Amino acid sequence: MTTEIDAYNWRLKGRCYKLGHDVPHPGGVIPSALITAREFDPQKLIPHLFAESDPGFHERVKPGDIIVTGRNFGMGPKMNGYIAMQALGLGLVCESMPFLAYRAAVGCGLPVMTDCFNVTELCDSGDELEVDFRSGMFFNHTRDIRKEYPPLPDALQEIVALGGNTGWLKRWWQEKQAT
Repeated sequence: MTTEIDAYNWRLKGRCYKLGHDVPHPGGVIPSALITAREFDPQKLIPHLFAESDPGFHERVKPGDIIVTGRNFGMGPKMNGYIAMQALGLGLVCESMPFLAYRAAVGCGLPVMTDCFNVTELCDSGDELEVDFRSGMFFNHTRDIRKEYPPLPDALQEIVALGGNTGWLKRWWQEKQAT
C-alpha cells in the first residue's frame, strides 16, 4: 500500500534563487504589514513574496524552483512567507534557520532542508538544481556538483506530505471519526 509519504514528490528540479545570510522573515521574506495584518491567504501573499528584496519574484518563479539561503534564514517565528512558498510549489535549502522558523516552514507543508553547510557556495541564482528532500541529495546540474545533506527528518515527512499541520490534523480527525 502506498502512503502519502511515498506518493509525495520529494524531488524538486528547477532554478535556483540564491539569497544571502540573515534574511529576516518580516521585511525579507514577506512585508511586515502582511504579518501584522495576519494575512494567511496564499493568493494574497504570493504577490508579496520577496517583494522587498526581489521585486517581481512571484512572476518569474515556477513550481519546482528552489530557494537556497545562507545562515539564519527566516528569523522570526512567522509563517506567512512559507504559506506562499508552499502554494507556489517551491523548496527551501538553508545553511541554517532558527528552530521556530523551521517549525513554521514544516507546519506549512514546505519541503525544507537545513544544516546544509556552505550550500550557498555550490550554486548561484539561475543554476539548474535538483534536490531530494527525503534523501538529502543536492545536485547542481549547471556546475555538475553533487552533495549529500541531512534530509527532512522521517518524523516530519508525514506533516509535509499532507500539506502541513492542517492536512495532518484533518487526516488525524478523519481516522479518529472512523474508529
